[in-house]
Amino acid sequence: MQIPSVTFDELNIGDQHKSARIITRADIAAFAAVSGDDNPIHLSDVFAQAAQFSGIIAHGMLVASAISKSLGTELPGYGTTFLGLNNLKFLKPVSPGDEITTTITVTKKHDSKPIVWFDCALTNQNGDPVISAEAVVKAPVVKAAGPTPQSAP
Repeated sequence: MQIPSVTFDELNIGDQHKSARIITRADIAAFAAVSGDDNPIHLSDVFAQAAQFSGIIAHGMLVASAISKSLGTELPGYGTTFLGLNNLKFLKPVSPGDEITTTITVTKKHDSKPIVWFDCALTNQNGDPVISAEAVVKAPVVKAAGPTPQSAP
């Protein structure tokens, strides 16, 4: 099954998409390896507890990357180009096992260019806000479909 994009012309103010995922220790370790951010607050329970957390916490940018996933693969979807992330705020730490729900909402469309603004709100399983931001993207102007789950690398 292919997932088509939503074109600029099809997007409306108020359109919204939600997706959820559980943050795991493996996610955190992989992000540390890829990013080079090996701050022990993300990798050592002992260190994190000394820093007054209950255990390791996820990198803020790992959690914020859910915004890119939502915009690039869900709404608008394939063909979207990320232009900016404004007013990114880390509101509450995320721990392994937390389920994070990303909600993106169209708030503005450019009059003459395929530019769209989104409110981005990430909450944990208790409904507590963990990240807020405004994303700006160039939306696709033609339908694009991505790889099917069977053909994805």
